[in-house]
Amino acid sequence: MKARAPHILLIALCASVIAQGQQTTPKSSNVQGHMNRGEAALRTNDPDTAAREFRAVLALDPRNTEAHANLGVIEFFRGDCQSAVQDLRQAVAAKPSLARAEALLGMCEKRLRDASAQKTLEKAFVKVTDVKLRTQVGLELTDLYQRNGDLEHVASVMGALVGLNPESPDILYFAQRTYSELADNTLNKLAVVAPGSARMQQIIAERLVNGGDLKGAIEHYRKALEIDSHLAGVHYELSEAIIEASPSNPDSLSEAERELETAIANEGDSANIEAEFGRIAYARSDLQQAFGHYTKAYSLNSGNVDAQLGLARVLAAQEKPQEAVKYLREAVAADPLNGEAHYRLALVYRTLKLPDDAKREVRLYEEIKKTKDQVKQLYRQMNREPKPEVGEPSSAAN
Repeated sequence: MKARAPHILLIALCASVIAQGQQTTPKSSNVQGHMNRGEAALRTNDPDTAAREFRAVLALDPRNTEAHANLGVIEFFRGDCQSAVQDLRQAVAAKPSLARAEALLGMCEKRLRDASAQKTLEKAFVKVTDVKLRTQVGLELTDLYQRNGDLEHVASVMGALVGLNPESPDILYFAQRTYSELADNTLNKLAVVAPGSARMQQIIAERLVNGGDLKGAIEHYRKALEIDSHLAGVHYELSEAIIEASPSNPDSLSEAERELETAIANEGDSANIEAEFGRIAYARSDLQQAFGHYTKAYSLNSGNVDAQLGLARVLAAQEKPQEAVKYLREAVAADPLNGEAHYRLALVYRTLKLPDDAKREVRLYEEIKKTKDQVKQLYRQMNREPKPEVGEPSSAAN
């Protein structure tokens, strides 16, 4: 009898498992039935019935992730965050991939002033793919960052939201305000830490350029170079300001040229510098030298719009419209809102006897010009001037 005891125990354990299996079959069936009815109620917009069915599921299966998630969603939209947090937490803990549930959990935690809200929203912001929900999560998250004075993280999230909503006035407004506050805070720190520095003078110059005061900007760029003659970027920026202030003055062109030569000596050559050299040569009507500089700029960076437009201008002036088309098309592709590119492409198309293409480019140019005129008016109301396009025409092609 003793020898048979282990076998009897094994049979008893098997019988117990079989019995449990027999008991759970109808239970599982009931769970699925409640789940089906709950989901059907959601589809017919009957949240009360759906909530009852999901609670019935949890009475039978307290760990049912789907029921917790669905019930949490219903409770969230009813404004019952206290209950929603409990259900959503259980769902997310069991299945972290439930991004929507995690997003709603973070929002509820924020409303309840729960310390976990920021971490939950940060996780959800990475996971959620739905644009509308991800936008809402991002806005909730930026609100928390702003409360903590964390503008760097606000700017990071706003950058992502602008990418998701490139035409949303609200998102663009909040992004602009964030970037402005961040820039102002940084400027204030610089003004306190190094008020007499070369970089401070450079910033003043850049602000004056934005305000349309090129003469004042040139003065402060020169002050910056008096403090640090090797300051990166300033020689190039000064050359731009000099040319913008007097685009056809021979002395100004020579001075700008010297600044560019110094920039190369200090920092090395670049596509921007070569394109600026090309602009100076073109202003002097030296097409051969202009073409050489623009070609070099293009070789350094084939996506440089100034190089593309410069080559097209020179080729058009040399009566080589077919060659100019290539660079103008590249410029339009790289910068679809560049008015000069569309304007010059229209002229070249007319030369090539392509009237329909020319009319299309004229229409696009006129639309862009109208929009930019509106922008200029807004900038003037803010006492600022938008940076003009190089060689921007004053009227449409006729």
